[in-house]
Amino acid sequence: MARDEITEEDTPFAPRKNDALLGHEEAEKTILEAWNSKRMHHAWLLCGPRGVGKATLAYRMARFILSGGGENGGAGLFGDQSDGLYVDPEDPVSRRIAGGGHGDLKVVERLYDEKKKRLQGEITVASVRTVGNFMSKTSAEGGWRIVIVDAADELNRNAANAILKVLEEPPSNAMMILVAHHPGRLLPTIRSRCRRLNLGALEDYQVVDLLGRYCPEMDLGERDALSGLAEGSIGRALQLREVGGLGLYTELVNIIAALPDADVAAQHKFAERFSPADKDASFTTITELLHWWLARMIRFAATGQPPREVVDGELPAMQRMAAAQPLDQWLEVWEKINELMGATRGLHLDRKQALLNAFFMLEDTMRN
Repeated sequence: MARDEITEEDTPFAPRKNDALLGHEEAEKTILEAWNSKRMHHAWLLCGPRGVGKATLAYRMARFILSGGGENGGAGLFGDQSDGLYVDPEDPVSRRIAGGGHGDLKVVERLYDEKKKRLQGEITVASVRTVGNFMSKTSAEGGWRIVIVDAADELNRNAANAILKVLEEPPSNAMMILVAHHPGRLLPTIRSRCRRLNLGALEDYQVVDLLGRYCPEMDLGERDALSGLAEGSIGRALQLREVGGLGLYTELVNIIAALPDADVAAQHKFAERFSPADKDASFTTITELLHWWLARMIRFAATGQPPREVVDGELPAMQRMAAAQPLDQWLEVWEKINELMGATRGLHLDRKQALLNAFFMLEDTMRN
């Protein structure tokens, strides 16, 4: 059964269930042309930023191929395409893939560590040991056999070598679809044996549209603000919604906007909420948002081009900060804060103190 790269597996936007794909029409067209030409490559590498729809496209390909090239499919995405890879979610193939029960589809992914109560940090060789045997068998339903690796850049060295061995001697009517957030981390020999498709970030309006489909209760203003934070990633937008990322970001901006006249009580109250052991996801989110805000401020200082203001007050705050010190000084602070947050996550240091130290660094740099 596939792991949802966005949130819980039982959500309708888990890639194995999701029939909505926006912004990647050219990639779909390329795959469809290869299929119609009878020259379907045995291995595809789907690359691009995290959360833009790579896994969704991988499962879309699998549904299309395992249903015999969409023979039982209907209209396209949202009912308005007839020449894409769309297969009706009520089609028996779609239903079995959604339930993790199709005999000709194997999914390789990080496993859940029951002791540590989280996903393993990498895909181990144990997860890929049966891939070669699976692909070389006769199809259970007389068609293709497909393996999805999500994500290939999470393979450890032994697992990557095992995948490479299969790619070097591909069986007939068998396909491997590799999802990669950072394709440069893959073995060059793996990349060279795949047909590569690059998927770019989505447009803001596409993220807004998808949020409306997945979260119909969300008002347009919130969807628009989340699209600004997500930078073209529907996956990131959904993750931010899950942890209340827009509210966290608004509070963070308010704290930064008060500098250099720090509201110490507000800083302590804000940082305290990330101390509990079960706040891993929230702490990761706030450190990413702080990193992102500072990166945008530095880019603004370097180019003079103001970024989109996601919440009120952040652009004036960026202007004051950029004017307070030279660019190289802010780059140094940005690196120190990133190192601090990385060490805090990796070594399980005091999260509250790490955030307070980051706020102090910003305040001290503005004053000096």
